Amino acid sequence: MTVTEPAPLPSAMGLRGMLLACALLLVAPETCTPAHATDAAAIVLPWGDGLVALAQALTALTTPVLAAIVAAGIARVAGPLRLLVTDALVERLVRNATDYALNAVSGAVRGRTLTVSLGSAVIARAVQRALDEAPGWLIRAAGGGEGVAAKVFRALPLEAEATAANTLRPALERVLDPTGIRPPA
Repeated sequence: MTVTEPAPLPSAMGLRGMLLACALLLVAPETCTPAHATDAAAIVLPWGDGLVALAQALTALTTPVLAAIVAAGIARVAGPLRLLVTDALVERLVRNATDYALNAVSGAVRGRTLTVSLGSAVIARAVQRALDEAPGWLIRAAGGGEGVAAKVFRALPLEAEATAANTLRPALERVLDPTGIRPPA
């Protein structure tokens, strides 16, 4: 397996050379004028035009490099940022669906331990709410209906006898078909 190294950054010597060239262009008009010359015989060099041309050349060289650096920075940050935002949206979906289900299921009270049958009903209602209201890409990011159900199951305060087999599975069977397809409404 070969390991690729990142492209080398511009060297400090190259930058120093460019700065030295700029300094010489600024000083050059004074060195070209003879010390004993009078105003009538003075040599006039259009150094302002040279400076403008140098600035344009440097801008033309550095603009693509800076654009590439900015694009690389955005590419490095965009992937992790997208995952962070998606995870936050999934957690918000689960929290909102769970809150809805706790309010919608008779006998379920926030903060109290739920029985197996009540927990199963809350999970089923929360999954159904998420499937009905959330966009498809967010449901896929959460792991589908099963993923949402598992997240709701972990978030609920259930009694000690509650397991995935006796609480989560019946909730999924209420909402999802064994093939993973929602039953027709």
